[in-house]
Amino acid sequence: MKAFSLDLRERVVAAYGRGEGTRKEIADRFGVSEGFVKKMLQQHRTTGSLAPLGGQGRKPAIRGAKVKALEAFVGRRPDATLAEIRKHLKASCSTVAVFNALKRLGYRRKKSPSTPASKTGRM
Repeated sequence: MKAFSLDLRERVVAAYGRGEGTRKEIADRFGVSEGFVKKMLQQHRTTGSLAPLGGQGRKPAIRGAKVKALEAFVGRRPDATLAEIRKHLKASCSTVAVFNALKRLGYRRKKSPSTPASKTGRM
């Protein structure tokens, strides 16, 4: 989700500061939630800034040298399963973490069928 603009944040805090209504009325006026107004007022009081905080996400489980090893392994064995890749990297993470690392590198899921087409199917 994209953060609200700094301009909107400033207008919300300024309107509340001028006493133009309650938190609920200001939220309705600017089309934001009442919780957002409360959060902006609190952030302005504590930090003096209204800039989005950002950077709160979890760090990738596979990063640095392991990413290079991942690329090299997938280059040699493009048909390897996520479990095989994780085992090769000796990574103590989930297969979802391996999938996410591959996704960041631009690899996509193989979509070709694993069995030949049925001859009795639709024509």
